[in-house]
Amino acid sequence: MSRRNRPAHIPNPNAPTLRSEIVHAAARLIAEDGLDYGFAKRKAVRQLGLPDSFPLPGNADIEAAVRAYQAIYQEDEQAERIAFLRGGAIELMHRLAPFSPYLTGSVLDGTAGRHARIDILLFPDSAKELEIFLLDQGIPFHHGNARNDRVEAVLVIDDVDRPANLIVLAPRDERIALKSHDGRTRTRARVDAVEALCAAAE
Repeated sequence: MSRRNRPAHIPNPNAPTLRSEIVHAAARLIAEDGLDYGFAKRKAVRQLGLPDSFPLPGNADIEAAVRAYQAIYQEDEQAERIAFLRGGAIELMHRLAPFSPYLTGSVLDGTAGRHARIDILLFPDSAKELEIFLLDQGIPFHHGNARNDRVEAVLVIDDVDRPANLIVLAPRDERIALKSHDGRTRTRARVDAVEALCAAAE
């Protein structure tokens, strides 16, 4: 058979070495560049020269690799970053107290990379009510992209040091265990729990 007619080599999606390379490449991109999980996985696949259709590893594997990377290469920096971002989250949550704020995401779980944003879940009667409140408080914001059908709006605060995403949900959803993109229950914490985390880390 001529070289031209040979079928192209297709990487084995179950090969553990390839999967491990994607996991660790994505973890490095998250820790160093602050990419979100989905984009980091897709970029890792491209960097490794794999087809876009190559199966992506789950977020749980990536999260474990991010924690390992940060422990090895960013231990002191990471501790300072998390304390700083959690402090900003606490200040913001106190200001947003009328809307039942909860901290979620990488700042809560301790994996926030460089350029990470504070993610706060809010449950106002309407997104417009929250927008008016922010305007009255002199807090500048713009609209971001909602990636979940339950999310009514995402209001983005572009603070230079501690940027935040205010994720607006309906009041009824406060009693529901929300899911992440990969199907895992989304961990969240009220301000008193975040304050306790900060106190325990000191």
